[in-house]
Amino acid sequence: MRKTRKEVSLAGILSATLLLNAAAACMWPLTTVYMHNQLHQTLALAGVALLGMSLCMILGNWLGGLLFDKWSPFMSGVVGTLCSFIPMLLLIFFHGWPIFGIMLLFIGLGDGIVMTVVNSFAANVTQISSRRVFNWLYIGMNLGVVMGTLMVGYLMDHGVQLVFIAASICYAALLIIFIADFRMDIVQETKHREKGPAKPAQLNLIWLIALLVFCMYLSYSLWESVISVHMTNLGISFEHYSLLWTLNGLLIVFGQPLANRIGTYFKMSSQIAVGSLIFILSFLLLVFAKSYAMFVITMIILTVGEMTGFPGIPAWIDSLAGDNDKGKFQGIYNMAISFGRAVGPLYGGLIIEYGNYQSLFWSVTAFMLLALAAVMVRNRLNLAKSNK
Repeated sequence: MRKTRKEVSLAGILSATLLLNAAAACMWPLTTVYMHNQLHQTLALAGVALLGMSLCMILGNWLGGLLFDKWSPFMSGVVGTLCSFIPMLLLIFFHGWPIFGIMLLFIGLGDGIVMTVVNSFAANVTQISSRRVFNWLYIGMNLGVVMGTLMVGYLMDHGVQLVFIAASICYAALLIIFIADFRMDIVQETKHREKGPAKPAQLNLIWLIALLVFCMYLSYSLWESVISVHMTNLGISFEHYSLLWTLNGLLIVFGQPLANRIGTYFKMSSQIAVGSLIFILSFLLLVFAKSYAMFVITMIILTVGEMTGFPGIPAWIDSLAGDNDKGKFQGIYNMAISFGRAVGPLYGGLIIEYGNYQSLFWSVTAFMLLALAAVMVRNRLNLAKSNK
């Protein structure tokens, strides 16, 4: 009789993360440019479409955490993948407006479910430290972004159908990975551990971390939406824009192991604070960026901050959460990401419509700095209280 595995392999988690983000990376930068340049819709409406997709992703994040904790982790992943796969197949044949916008909603819901389910599987890996698991997960995510942005950058010139075909292949492979490596029920393994629910002080910190994540991904989503239009308006091609994401992903894939090694000498919270600050300050450079070289430098600085600060955030939340609600708090983390991505394009579109790009970049820098300060103050208070 075959022995039942109690946790998914690291290779399975990395593969699932890579494929999910490759498919998502095809859609995020494409949506604004495709709607604006080919479907002849306004930037504000493109922001509304991305808002709707992200709101559905938020619902998916919540459902993913709920289904992981209360139902079947394996079946939750399969259902989520099918929820994205089927609409993407339909987009190959029907991609006008408003069908395109409607299909985005289902894709967002499915992606949200799968994102939380994969993170929750990662949080339950016990043979490797949580910090290392999430660091490798982040490498897989960014390798997926490299694949996705390379595909959309080169396939878009040959027709949008090819982009949807490539994304559909990614979802099909993701479904195969789930069936092959995620068929297990680990919920019962986490029900009777010693660590109970998170304490109130820890909950407060988790929510402030979620606020910081929201602000950073709101800002990050500007790179995935309005900055693509900003760069093309400056005479920079969409292919050159997509290469910035390839640069971002490659720097993370090759630089993340070094950042991980250096990070072992620092407290997780300190590493996250420094990385987040570097990421935040990169947005000040966007105020002055006019040439492609300046955008390249800004992306490099942003990436250094990202790979230093971002990977540890879900591991930090996992260390604050109780064993019975890992899925719930990974869901909150992913909801913050999705909500930031939801608000970002719409916020960016509105600020540009009634202001300019410079005021947009100044405002998001201020939001992120305030959120980071709140997290660090709350963490210091918690540490002071625990040392009494």
